[in-house]
Amino acid sequence: MAKLKMLAESYYIPKNETGDDATFFSQSAQVIGVADGVGGWSTEGIDAGEYARQLMRNAYAAAVKEYRHRPIFQVDPKEVLRHAFLNTAEMGSSTACIISFAAAPVGKMILRAANVGDSGFMVIRGGGTVYRSPVQQHSFNFPYQLEYSSEKHSHRQAAELAVEVESGDVVVAGTDGLFDNLFAGDIERIVGDYCMDSMFSLSETLARAAHGRSRETTTVSPFQVAANEAGIRYVGGKLDDITVVVAYVVPDTSSSYGGGDGDVMDVDC
Repeated sequence: MAKLKMLAESYYIPKNETGDDATFFSQSAQVIGVADGVGGWSTEGIDAGEYARQLMRNAYAAAVKEYRHRPIFQVDPKEVLRHAFLNTAEMGSSTACIISFAAAPVGKMILRAANVGDSGFMVIRGGGTVYRSPVQQHSFNFPYQLEYSSEKHSHRQAAELAVEVESGDVVVAGTDGLFDNLFAGDIERIVGDYCMDSMFSLSETLARAAHGRSRETTTVSPFQVAANEAGIRYVGGKLDDITVVVAYVVPDTSSSYGGGDGDVMDVDC
């Protein structure tokens, strides 16, 4: 089977000056991370995004360290999340999703993920969704989260996920600002219609579409559907930070697996 790798790009639209989301992509380690700081901390005078940003800085450092000390394509996303959680000292809480590109038996490649809350990812192949990560939530709009110095809300609650991928697959990862405003069919259509010579990247195209939906007050959104199913009257999109990471699964023509430089670390957005 041909060697494969991920090539990724990201785009972020904050809901205010700094926003509460953070993300990174390590080209060398082949690891993606997204996090969404819980905005409720702002009522206590705490920057809700700083916890998420430090969490992703620590996750990035852990991913690179894992890559340097493990066989190629064997970075453990749960271990990355554990390291990030234990080394994040800011007050606050956040959802998080760590995704690694990993080798599987018989020459196949998989995405491994450790996910806490309602950030997540989907895999699109041939125009359709072949996988979507499940949401972890206690109740409507109350996702699982990592919280500073908390045993109850720690890395141990992360769901461990795995899905096989092929050359040509498109991985779309994001925070709930993406998935609360665009249905899977919306994302599939945008990915399918996207032209590489567009003035915007695919991640920016998706983020802009989600942002436009978030400001609508009459169009049905996934957030509206979920609210209505929970017995809550709600109409339109959901104003929120929107982070999108798009990763293309492509043949690896480099002389070594993993691909070297080119890391993208947007945790200071």
